Amino acid sequence: MNISAWLKEQMIATEAYDADALLASFLGEMEKGLAGEASSLAMIPAYVGTDRKVPSETSVAVIDAGGTNLRICMARFDAQGEIQLSGFSKHPMPGRDHEQTAREFYAVLADALEPLKDEFENIGFCFSYPATILPDYDGRLLHWTKEIKIPELVGQPIGAGLLAALKERGIFGKKVVVLNDTVAALLAGMAQGQAFGASSYIGFILGTGTNTAYVERNENIGKLEGYLGTGSQVINVESGGFAVLPRGPVDLQLDERSENPGNHIFEKLIAGVYLGSLTLELLQALASEGALSNSGGAAVSIMKDLSTIHIDNLVAGHGGDIDVLGSEAFSNADREIMKIVFMAIVDRAARLTAVNIAAAVIKSGEGKSAAHPVCINIDGSTYYKTHQLASKVQAHLKTLLTARGLHIRCIQVDDAPVVGAAIAGLTTAL
Repeated sequence: MNISAWLKEQMIATEAYDADALLASFLGEMEKGLAGEASSLAMIPAYVGTDRKVPSETSVAVIDAGGTNLRICMARFDAQGEIQLSGFSKHPMPGRDHEQTAREFYAVLADALEPLKDEFENIGFCFSYPATILPDYDGRLLHWTKEIKIPELVGQPIGAGLLAALKERGIFGKKVVVLNDTVAALLAGMAQGQAFGASSYIGFILGTGTNTAYVERNENIGKLEGYLGTGSQVINVESGGFAVLPRGPVDLQLDERSENPGNHIFEKLIAGVYLGSLTLELLQALASEGALSNSGGAAVSIMKDLSTIHIDNLVAGHGGDIDVLGSEAFSNADREIMKIVFMAIVDRAARLTAVNIAAAVIKSGEGKSAAHPVCINIDGSTYYKTHQLASKVQAHLKTLLTARGLHIRCIQVDDAPVVGAAIAGLTTAL
C-alpha cells in the first residue's frame, strides 16, 4: 500500500492544500467577520489598544484560565519593566475531566484569590475561550472549546460571576478585565516589539487549542463595535473556527465525535488536543485496510485514545509509553508507518498555521519595512514542543510573506498569558 498516496486522498498530505488559495479564503472570512456578515471567524473587538504605558510597582491579581490548567497569582512590573510574580497557585482547569457547575468553577477562583484580597484592586483575567468582550471589560462566554464542560456558564458574563462569588465572601471593591489568551499574548509582546521598532503586533497560540489576535488599523475600524477612536483596535480573530477549507473523511469523523461537532473546524486540524486522536483515527483506518501487521492492526483497533505526547515522543526518538507504542505487538514497520502518518499531520498543521499567521500580518497592513517588522509573539506547547512543527511553520511563512514583501519577527515571551493579563489589568481604563 502506498501510504503517501493514501494520505493525500485523505486530505492529510500537505500538497492537498493550496496555501495561496487558503490565504485568500482566510482573508475573505476576516473581512466578512469585521463587516458583521456571516463568517466562520468571529473577529471580536477586544476593547484594548497597544498605546498605553504600563505602570510600575502597582500590584494586580492575575487569573489564567487555559486549556489544561488554571493559574492564579499576583503580578507587578518593576522599574525596569520586568514582571514579578507572587502568591502563585495552579489548579486543573475545572470541567475538563467531567461536567461541573458554575458555582464549582468560581469556588476554585475565589479560594485562590481570598488569601490575596488585600493586595489588589484590579484583576486581569485571561480567559482562553470564545467570549464577546463587553464595554465594561467583562466577557460573555460564547461556547466552550478544548472539551471543557461547564454548560451553565455559556452565555454568561464571566467577570460578573467572579465578582459575585467574591462578594459572597465579603470581598468588595474589586474590578476585573477579561481578555482572551491570544490578546494577552499580543500585549505581552509589546515590550520586546517596541525595543526593535515593531510596526504592529500579533499574538498567536498553538497549544491545547489555537487562536490569533492582531491590531486592525484599516478602513474597517470605524465599523467595529467598541471602536476606541484611536485608529487601532485589537481583534480576537477566533481563528480556530475557520471553516472554509477542505477536510478528509477522517477529519469529518473526528469532528462528529467531538464535544462540539461542526464548530472550531480549523482547531481540530492543528491543535494539540486533537493531533493524537487524528493519528489514531488514521492508524485504525490503515489497520482496517491491512497496512499494519496482524498484531499491530489488532492492537491499534482496540486502542481508545492516543495522546499527542506519546506519538510525538516516538517520532522524535524520545522514547514513549512502553505499554502503548512500544508494545511488542507493533513491528518496526508498524512504527515507521506511525511516524509517516504523524509527520504528515504535522506538515499539514504547519502549512495551515502559516496561512493563519500570514493572514493576520496582511490584515494588519504593516510589516512593509525590514526595519519595522510585525512583532509576532507565539505561545503554546504544541507549537514549540511538537517535532519539527515550529521550523516547518517558519519555512512556510517565509514563502508566503517574502512573495508579498512583508517582514516579521517572531518572539517568545515566558508566561505570556500572565504577562498580558497583568498589562490589561493595569492599563485598561476602569
